[in-house]
Amino acid sequence: MPQLDFSLQLASQAAGIPSASQFRRWVRAALRVETSLAIRIVDEEEGRQLNASYRGKDYATNVLTFPLTEQPLLMGDIVICAPVVAREAMEQGKPLLAHYAHMTVHGVLHLHGYDHEIDAQADLMEAMEVAALHKLGFANPYAE
Repeated sequence: MPQLDFSLQLASQAAGIPSASQFRRWVRAALRVETSLAIRIVDEEEGRQLNASYRGKDYATNVLTFPLTEQPLLMGDIVICAPVVAREAMEQGKPLLAHYAHMTVHGVLHLHGYDHEIDAQADLMEAMEVAALHKLGFANPYAE
């Protein structure tokens, strides 16, 4: 199993935020190489500011990934917006914990360079997410 240097930053007081050990377990499920990673849990204001600054989109999104280096190890940050994740989980009828796990795995795969802008890449990324989440005991997040 690849080495993991992990930290969790809580910049939100939202209810239902998973523990550092839960996030670490979810990261490991999608990890492919030695990695140094920080996950920051934010509220909507910070999420919106980051999305506007880095993607030019003036709204808070569920997860943002910031790769820093790929050599000699993978380094980066993942930002998860707690209110957006909670709202999406409720709207989609999914357990909050399962949606946090999905957003974590999704962010780690982005950190590894996977994307969902092109259909073939999206299909591959989705399959990897489903496999990692299945290994963790979560249902397919894309199933209707």
